[in-house]
Amino acid sequence: MIDKKFIAGIIVFGSLWGFAECIIGSFLRDADLPAGALMTGIFAIGLMTLSRVSFRKPGMQTGIGLVAGSLRFFNPFFGGCFICSAIAIMVEGFLFDLIWTGLALDSKKTLSLTIQASLGITTSYLVYVGGYITTQILTPLLSSAGFYVENLIVFLPQILASGLLVALIGSVCIPTVFRIKQLNIALQERLFYPVTIGISVLCWFIVIGNTLLIMWL
Repeated sequence: MIDKKFIAGIIVFGSLWGFAECIIGSFLRDADLPAGALMTGIFAIGLMTLSRVSFRKPGMQTGIGLVAGSLRFFNPFFGGCFICSAIAIMVEGFLFDLIWTGLALDSKKTLSLTIQASLGITTSYLVYVGGYITTQILTPLLSSAGFYVENLIVFLPQILASGLLVALIGSVCIPTVFRIKQLNIALQERLFYPVTIGISVLCWFIVIGNTLLIMWL
């Protein structure tokens, strides 16, 4: 039987992540800030952690990444390589899912602050670096440019170093999400679907609307 709440959760969290990547990420890039690190460390890790501790079901973050990546793909006019971004987002969702499922975190109701911070560092670093490396492999293949291992090796130290900022942000982000979850803020049953559907539609409407506006102008 299909879990409608599970599907609705995937769509709303994925839409929020995709919206953040397309709109907020664009402003960060325009301001010459480390958009990739900030978006992954704050929004990607934050939303995926919140969804995981709320639903505690494997597979959800993979779905969230697919939704967010699809929304990023529909918004190619807001800076950067949109194919790279879409791939990175989808891979990040899968890696987060893999890490939390592998560590069997869904069965652990409480984690100490130290473990939460350590989890933030490890998860954020591996998710960001893993997504970054994957884009360096898949993007050339999809663009017919061809992938060469030597090109990846040249940039590997830079990629590994760039993950340190994300790990630092994650060490704060994940404990913060756990604290928020402890407040037990939840939508009433009758409001769950109207609110989640409304937020999802609004995110897609704004992003695609902006894309069409750019094309029109």
